[in-house]
Amino acid sequence: MKRLQPWQMGGVLLVLAAAGALLFHRFAPARHNPWGPIDLASEPGLGIWNHLTRLKENSQLCYVTLDAANVGYARLSEPDADGACGIERGLVLERSLTPYSDTLKMSCHQTAALYVWERHYARPAAETLLGSPIVRIETYGSFSCRTVAGTHRLSQHAFGNAIDISGFTLADGRRVDVKTHWGSNGPEGDFLRFVHAGGCKLFSVTLGPDYNAAHADHFHFDMGRGDVCR
Repeated sequence: MKRLQPWQMGGVLLVLAAAGALLFHRFAPARHNPWGPIDLASEPGLGIWNHLTRLKENSQLCYVTLDAANVGYARLSEPDADGACGIERGLVLERSLTPYSDTLKMSCHQTAALYVWERHYARPAAETLLGSPIVRIETYGSFSCRTVAGTHRLSQHAFGNAIDISGFTLADGRRVDVKTHWGSNGPEGDFLRFVHAGGCKLFSVTLGPDYNAAHADHFHFDMGRGDVCR
């Protein structure tokens, strides 16, 4: 049998890779398929990162996807801007699965990622690890025209692409705080570590108390540029 030349072998590998991608696109479950339909209510799969990136790049698709998940919001008719800061095609969150302690102004794709985190990580983990559902998510807010602590660079908060989560209030009256319970042994610490890890799977940047002193009392989740989990 004649041996293939290197360039011929490369061509064969490209054909096989293309065939594999085509088969995956056709037969993989939607949640695992990066190019498949996006359903925020479905358990996140291998395609979740690409799904959320697609929503970041296509605001109309993002709004349709929020509607399908029954997320309530009011679109901002004009950019909520203050000098260099502002949210393009942003919204005010009016209804999710869980109330938040502050009014949240965010970009659509940040809202979508937050919903997935809330639905598939925070809420089920509270019932499994803490034995009580979440009745409110405590937050320091989302949109804010400010810089990254210790720098002159604008934070993703300045574009509505970030939220700071400080804790959780449970139906049984307990309060789980990042400042109080991060690093502790027991169910509260396990819960916080789990939801932080869940953030790392969804958001571009996830920061917590192990990152620096400025984050000692909250988790920072943002859908800006970068890929950081600390």
